[in-house]
This record gives sequence, C-alpha cells and structure tokens, in this order.
Amino acid sequence: MPVKNRLAEMHDEITAWRREIHANPEILYDLPKTTAMVAAKLREFGVDEVVEGIGRSGIVGVIRGKSDASGRCIGLRADMDALPMTEKTGLPYASGTPGKMHACGHDGHTAMLLGAAKYLAETRNFDGTVCVIFQPAEEGGAGGLAMVEDGMMDRFGIQEVYGMHNEPGLPVGEFGVAPGPIMAAADELEVVFHGKGGHAARPHLTIDPVPAACATVLALQTVSSRNTDPIQSIVVSICVLETESAATNVIDGQVRIAGTVRTLDEGVRDMAENRIRKIVEATAEAHGCRAEIDYRRGYPVTVNHDENARIAAEIAEAVAGKGKVIWGRPPRMGAEDFSYMLQARPGAFINVGNGDTANVHHPAYNFNDDAIPWGTSFFAELVERRMPAA
Repeated sequence: MPVKNRLAEMHDEITAWRREIHANPEILYDLPKTTAMVAAKLREFGVDEVVEGIGRSGIVGVIRGKSDASGRCIGLRADMDALPMTEKTGLPYASGTPGKMHACGHDGHTAMLLGAAKYLAETRNFDGTVCVIFQPAEEGGAGGLAMVEDGMMDRFGIQEVYGMHNEPGLPVGEFGVAPGPIMAAADELEVVFHGKGGHAARPHLTIDPVPAACATVLALQTVSSRNTDPIQSIVVSICVLETESAATNVIDGQVRIAGTVRTLDEGVRDMAENRIRKIVEATAEAHGCRAEIDYRRGYPVTVNHDENARIAAEIAEAVAGKGKVIWGRPPRMGAEDFSYMLQARPGAFINVGNGDTANVHHPAYNFNDDAIPWGTSFFAELVERRMPAA
C-alpha cells in the first residue's frame, strides 16, 4: 500500500484536528488557539523540543532519529493562518468566527504536518533530525520571512526545507512538482492622481484626474506587451479605480488606482517597477496632474532547487505510484512566502491533489480530508528516504 499503514490508521484522528482548526480560523500572526493546539499536540507526541515564538508566533518542533551519524537536518513546513473572508460552505464544522475562514487549506497543511510529526516521533526510523515548522502569516504577512530573519535555519541547523500546498482540480492521490521558478513574485502598486476638482458641467475649469488614471491603466499594459521579452512572464492587473465622490455631476480632484504586478524573474521584476514608475509620472504630467506612487515589493519568486525538486518527485511517486506525479508543470502566477525559506536553504515546494473542490480563496472552498494520508505519507517517506536509518 503506497500510503503508510500507520498514517492510514490515523486518518480519522488527523481529520478531527483539521476540522477543529477549520472551525477556529485565525489570521496573520494572531493565532493563539491554533498555536496552543499545535504546541500541545507536539508535546503530547513526545517531540524532543517544542520552541514557540519563532518569527513572532511560529513554532518549531525538533524530532531526533534513532541515530545521527549523518548529521543531517531537514525542515518540513506548514502554514497555519486563515483568510479575512466569510465562509459559505454550510459545513457542520464551518468557521465560528465571522469574517475569518480557512479558504486556502492551511488547516489541512497544519493537520498533515502534525500527523507526520506524530508518526516520526513514534517510529524515529531515520538517521538525523527533523524540524517540523508551523508558520504564521502566509496570507500577506510574510511569516516565512519573519521566521527566517529570526534565525530559524541557523538556530536549528536546518540544511534543506520542503513545503506542501493542496491543489483543487488535481485528483486526490496525485502530486505536482517542477524545478526552477514555480510561483510568481507579487508586488503591489498604488497611485493617487491629484488634479483640481469642480462641476461636471465646467470641466475646462478643472484638472480632471480621471482621464489621467484611465490612460495610465491602459498604458501600463504595454509593460507586458512592449517592454517584456515574449518568452518571459508578467501580469499587470489594475483592480481598483476609485474617486472620492460617487456623485455623477462632480469631477473629483483625486483618483486612486491600485493593483498587482506578478513576475517570474528578478530582472523582469526590476524592469517592470522602473517602467511603471516612468509611465505613471509621464502620463500624469501629460494630463496636468501630479501622481503619488506607492510601489511595494511583496513575496519574491518561489524557486525550487533542481535536485530537491527531483527528490520530491521521487518521494511522491513512491507514495502515489507511477503516473501519479506531474513533473515539470508550468509556473503559476500566484505567490507564496515559502519563497523566503527556499532563498535561505535548498528545498522544494510540492502540490498535493485536493480533488474536485472549489478553488482556494473562494468562500465555498474546503480542504479535502481524503488528501490527508497522501500528504502525511509524503512528509514521512521524505524523511525516511533522505535520512535512512543507520
């Protein structure tokens, strides 16, 4: 049986943990219920060390194998935070907190890593050390960076690191992984155009910032179509355009636009910021307006290390069987702060099938509990194969 028997036996128990976390979603770094549960479980499992407060509210559990002749240490990461949105699943274990929901499956990620931690602490059938990493604030708070900057890698001697994310649309029991860039850098852009407001019947007495904003939105698309090598990838999305007044007979003196810029290459990322700043400033000036630009660098490109991606694919195939691992899949333009951990140490990020469910970040999304044995078996098999017992 590809799935480890002990982990199959634990399926109902891990599912109960997952649903408890789902019913009590918490966001960013403010995770008191979630972290208390995770820390308590790790101690209950007999994990050798449980260190809380890494990167503000992250947790690292240290599990030592039967021996340590190799001196190797592997990190396994799960994210714990939910999203600030309202759940619309109607599940009996749906969110009990209005305006907060586990809409990305971090409840499942946390539960699967807890299951792997219990199994590894019971069996210890490996030579070396495992650090199970429970990270806060993946959803926009850069909790991965916070843990790295808090010295996690050096403090625990982590030499390589692996993470996992569920994927709706990928069948349960299948995995997807690729070498190189797999997820985009995501930067935020906000521009406020300042003109001179007035009556809509007398536009000649105003400096209307709306045409300046609209022209800028269109011009920004040339960054992709005319400034980027067609072989490269970039998505510029302006998702907000708003005036201060909702009146139809008022020309506002101020207009705001905002959106995101997503790239898969640091050189393209630098070029895009430079071109966007010049386009905004020049277009505003051409319309007699002044523009204030706030360009914020977000998560960097998530780049799997080639060797570690191949290792992850081999482990996934050992768990799922031949033909059940999609290798070399195209990059996705979403962002992930596991990128910071992969900048600090070699490793890989892999997707596990969530089946035919609503997509992540949708109010009807729910993590598929049938995926649990596959995810936990991947983590456990990775440890036992990368650090075989002496």
